[in-house]
Amino acid sequence: MTDSALAHSAGDKPPTAEWSSEGNAFTFRIAGEWRGAVGQFPAAPEFSRGALTVEASELLSWDARLASSLWRLLSAVDRSKVSIELGSLPHGLQQILELALPAPPAEGGATPEGTTTRKLRRLRLRRPGWVTTLGQSAGKAIDNGRVTITFVGDVLLSAGRLVRGRSDMRWSDLAWQIDQTGPRSVPIVSIVSFLVSLIVAYMGAAQLQLFGAQSYIADLVTVGVVREIAALVTGIILAGRVGAAFAAQIGSMRANEEVDALRTLGVDPIDHLVLPRVLAMALVAPLLTAYAAIVGMGVGWLVAVGIYGVAPIEYVIKSFDALTMPHVLIGLFKGTVYAVLVALAGCRQGLAAGGSAEAVGQATTAAVVQSIVWMAVAASVLTVVFQRLDW
Repeated sequence: MTDSALAHSAGDKPPTAEWSSEGNAFTFRIAGEWRGAVGQFPAAPEFSRGALTVEASELLSWDARLASSLWRLLSAVDRSKVSIELGSLPHGLQQILELALPAPPAEGGATPEGTTTRKLRRLRLRRPGWVTTLGQSAGKAIDNGRVTITFVGDVLLSAGRLVRGRSDMRWSDLAWQIDQTGPRSVPIVSIVSFLVSLIVAYMGAAQLQLFGAQSYIADLVTVGVVREIAALVTGIILAGRVGAAFAAQIGSMRANEEVDALRTLGVDPIDHLVLPRVLAMALVAPLLTAYAAIVGMGVGWLVAVGIYGVAPIEYVIKSFDALTMPHVLIGLFKGTVYAVLVALAGCRQGLAAGGSAEAVGQATTAAVVQSIVWMAVAASVLTVVFQRLDW
C-alpha cells in the first residue's frame, strides 16, 4: 500500500512513539497518524553498541516533520558501533533517510567517504602521460575537424538551395546583415588601415632613403597595401567585430533553445541564420578591402610627399604604374576569402555553443581565434600559390 493510500485509509489514531529493548537490541516503534503531528519523540535510551530497529508497520501516514525528527534521532547514533535497520519504514521515508544519514562504515573500519577521498586523491596524483594527453588532443582535433567539414558542407548545400529557389533565407535578413557588417565597419577599418599603412610607408621609406630611392615608396606601399595588407587588416577587423558578434548572437539563440525551435517549426537554421551572414560578408568584403587599400595609398602619399619630399605627381604616376589589374584582383579575392572564413568560423562556433552564458563566451573567443588562424593559413597558401603561378 502506498503512502497516500495509507493516509486515506487511516482513521483518527493518534501518533505514538516508544522505545523497547532486549539486551543490545533496541527497537523504536512509531505508529498512527503522523501527518501534521507535532508530538515529541521520547528520550532515547543510552546505548553504545548493538542494533537499532525502527518498527513502523503500524505507521498510517507521515510527512516531512516525521522525516526530520527521525533524521535528528538517527544521525546521533554512531553507526560504526550500532547497526540501524529501516526496512519496515514506508519506501519514500526510507529513501529520504538513507540519503540523508551518513553511510555505514565499510569492513575494516574505513568509511566509504574516506575510501572515496583516497581514491580521488590517487587519481589526482596519477596524471595521464604525454602519450595519453597527445592522443586525447588528437582525438578532439579530429572531432572538431569533422564537425567543421560537416558544417561547411551544410552551408554549401544551403547555397545550392538558394540558387534553386528552395531556401528558407529571408532577403530582409541579408539586407540587415549587410548593413551591420559593411557600413558600420567603415570607421574602424579607416582607423586601423591608416595606422598600419603609416607604419609600412614610414618604415619602408626609411630603408629606401638609405639608397636614395625615395621615389620607389609608391611601388612599395601601393603593391603591399593593395595586394596583402588591406585584405589582411580588413579580415582581422571583421574577425574581432563581426565574427565575434555572429558567434555571440547564434550562441545566445542556441542557449535560449531558439535554434531548436526553428528546427521544430521546419526551418533550417543554416538557411535562416548562417547563409545571410555568410553572403553579407562575401558581398561587403571586396568593398571594405578596396576602401582600406585607398586609405593605405593615401597614407603612403602623405608620408612620401610630406616627409621625404617626393613630388606629388611623381608619386601618383608611379602608383598607377605599379598598380596592375592582377594586384587589384588578388587583393580583393583575398579579402573576400578572409571575410567568408570569418563568417564561417563565427557561425560554426555559435551553433556548437553550449547552453550557458559561459559557453557562449567561450564560443565567442573560439570564433575570433579560429578566424585568425584560418586567415593566417589561407594567406600563406594563397601567397605561395599566386607566386608560383607568377601572378
